[in-house]
Amino acid sequence: MMRAMLVLALCGLLQTGAAAAVPLPPALTAERVASDVAYRQLGSGEMRWFGLKVYDAALWVPAGSDWSADSAFALAIRYARNIAGDKLVDSSIDEMRRLGFGDEARLTRWRSELIRALPTVAPGEILVGARIPGAGARFWHDGKPTAELGDPDLARAFFAIWLDSRTREPALRARLLGEDRAPR
Repeated sequence: MMRAMLVLALCGLLQTGAAAAVPLPPALTAERVASDVAYRQLGSGEMRWFGLKVYDAALWVPAGSDWSADSAFALAIRYARNIAGDKLVDSSIDEMRRLGFGDEARLTRWRSELIRALPTVAPGEILVGARIPGAGARFWHDGKPTAELGDPDLARAFFAIWLDSRTREPALRARLLGEDRAPR
């Protein structure tokens, strides 16, 4: 399903729009996410496929700071559909490949790391990935840790799927970054 969504995104058939707030699960204190400061939601957006909601996403940054690809932040995604973990991993690797991150050997290593981080999700479940500057990323599924990845390059490539200027979903990126607050 995720691969089909990516193909449709290329054809302009995916829609993004305003999303309900996606909270960081209460079990994720600021210390567990990435730093010792409180987080604030910078922006949020919704991803739809042929009018069907796939997920709501929200980007969280430390209070008092702006987003930067090199800073601490957390991306929270609340799913509206069942999606198998291997589909999440395969789609992530496909997008990282498309964005030019890593050779095939590196992408194979990253795939094995992402298998630990990205489980199968059901409607209403939340995955959170937090970028830890200079250290990699941490992941949670409904408030429970799934993986800590110690590769900063993998973290940069993974979050680029949503936040790089070359993302397949520029409208969603704009909403996550708080650049497009107008309803659609």
